[in-house]
This record gives sequence, structure tokens and C-alpha cells, in this order.
Amino acid sequence: MKRNYWLDLFTGTTWDEFQRAGSSITGFRESRWKRIQKIAKGDYFLCYLTGVSRFIGILEVASKPFKESERDIWHDDDFPCRFRVKPIVELTPETSIPVFELRDRLSFFENLTSPHAWTGHFRSSPSKWKQADGDAVVAALLDAKQNPVKRPVDRRKLKYRPAVLRAKIGSVTVPETSDEEPALKLKESIVPTEHTEMQWLLLKLGVDMGFDVWVARNDRAKHFRGKNFADLPRLKTDLPLQFDDATNRTIELIDVLWLQGNAIVAAFEIESTTSIYSGLLRMSDLIAMQPNLNIPLYLVAPDDRREKVMTEVNRPTFCRLSPPLSEVCRFISFSGLKDQIKHAAAYIRFLKPEFLDELSESCELEEA
Repeated sequence: MKRNYWLDLFTGTTWDEFQRAGSSITGFRESRWKRIQKIAKGDYFLCYLTGVSRFIGILEVASKPFKESERDIWHDDDFPCRFRVKPIVELTPETSIPVFELRDRLSFFENLTSPHAWTGHFRSSPSKWKQADGDAVVAALLDAKQNPVKRPVDRRKLKYRPAVLRAKIGSVTVPETSDEEPALKLKESIVPTEHTEMQWLLLKLGVDMGFDVWVARNDRAKHFRGKNFADLPRLKTDLPLQFDDATNRTIELIDVLWLQGNAIVAAFEIESTTSIYSGLLRMSDLIAMQPNLNIPLYLVAPDDRREKVMTEVNRPTFCRLSPPLSEVCRFISFSGLKDQIKHAAAYIRFLKPEFLDELSESCELEEA
């Protein structure tokens, strides 16, 4: 009988806790209960360490799923949807297998369109894997058990756990980027460079218009055509914000802000890859945490992504926000931004933020 393969995500901490408890029970969040019903005895869990991006073990499912809410195994979360398991392979972090070493054997590394595209397969667990991909991982882990190879591991990344921040809606997390996993180095012709260009153009435009500007906290070291972001004369190093921790952290990660005194004049999220979710999710987080926050939001994307932007902004999950994301987010095309800067070069310092209304377009859908 053919067994199925399922991804089982661990941090370095939860893997240690799993082992200290006897390596006999693995667990998942309550929201995964419906999917868990599809997992059968004899299936394999492929254990993967987030943060360091390595496969570390194989667990055979030894029971039907059951619920147990005691924090007897994991200290920071109970993972109540559980299985009894039998370890087939248990490696150490040092002998675990970096996912990039298997890139030639895993289907999702084929025809990548962005450096992070492969990470979509490691965002939640349990998730069912293709038979061939599972076979490849199992073969590699069995070989590593018999022929272990030690590789240095970043202990800080191994122990990483997302910080829980305070917000009006409760305790939340704010990811530093859209992915915790490292980017795969692609050929230069494939790696998007438009994001950095658009970021620079928006920062320079804001400075030329007389505004203070802010670049995402994790992008301050960037440069464009030899010009460092950090050298811009009106680039702020701190934001004068008085919100809760989660809102402050979210705003700090927005691609570009224009500021006048303590007020945010405009906020820009730039999306240049096939996925536009990171910017949308950041805007959605802001609205969810601060529904009365009056900040003009702009999603800047390639011209050929316009339809994608409109479709995604009007998805049910964003329409249920109050106000809906489509009412507060407007679209600016890359070509429109470049043309506006070119044509307004002689009088940019006289421009007012209202010119963005003409440059951008509403994301609201018209009734048929």
C-alpha cells in the first residue's frame, strides 16, 4: 500500500521539546483538524526545521488523530491536534539536510520565477507532498542517518521564534519579510530589480517635493545605481508614531512613507514579483489593527499586474475588513510613476500629494 508524505514544521525549540518528551507525539494547531483527518496510519511526516531550512527527520504515523490540550510537550503552544508517531530518522541540527542540497531532486525548484517562490511549500503543516518529492527527501534522510555529515548551523536562527506583539485586536505577530526562508540565488536576468528602482524613485520624489521620507527598516542598506538609500538628505531614522507595538512594527516595514511633521502623507507598497501578497497583507494588517487610521495607501506594481492587483484587493478576505481594502488602497503602475516623474521634473518641488489621485486609480470594482 502506498503511503502519503506530509510536511511537519518545527523550530529548533519545538524539535528539542518533541525529543525531550520521548519523540512519540507530534501535534498541529486546532485550525488544521479538518486536514488532519486525511492522514492515515503508516503515512510519513517529513520533519523540517524553519529558520535554518533543513530536513531533520522522518516520523511514521502510528495512530489516528486525537485532541489533547495540555502543554505537556510544547511550552509556548499546546498543538492540540496530535498523532502518536514512530521515529524512522532523527538527525541533529548539525547533520540535518539543507533544502538547497536537494534542489535538483524536488519539483518545486523547477522554473522558479522569483528567489522566494519555493518557500510556498513550507508555510504550513501538515501539507501533503507529491510522491516523488517525498521519496527524494526520505532517501536523502535515510542516507544521512547512515552517513551523517556535519554542517555549521546558525544557533540564533535555530532558536528563532516570531515575537508576539500587542495590538488592540489581541496578540499578533508581524513578519519581518514575506518569507522567513532564505532566497534562492537565480540568474541575474530572472531576479527582479524593479522593486529597488521603484523604491528609490518614490523616496527621491518625496524628498524633491519637500517631505521627510522613510524606507522599510530592513531596506536601509539598499542602493540604486551607486546611490545609497541611507544618504538621502531627508531620510528619517525613527518614526514619530504613537500606536501599539504591532502597528508601529507594521508601519516600519512599509516599503516607502512620505512624512510631514508627525503625519504620514502617503504609504507605498511595491510589488514586482508574480505574488503581490506581502504588500496587501501588510495593508490588511494595518486596517485590521487600526480601522480609523487615515493613511493614503498605494500599491505600486508593473502595468501587466494591474488585473492581478484588482482581483486580489477585492478578494473576500480583504472585502470583509472595515473599511474594505479596496476603498483605501489605490493602484499606481510602474510606467505611470516613471512618466509622471519625467514630465514633472521641472516643477516637482511645487507638487502636492493630491497629484497622486490623478496618477493612481481606485481598486474598487464597478457594478455590472
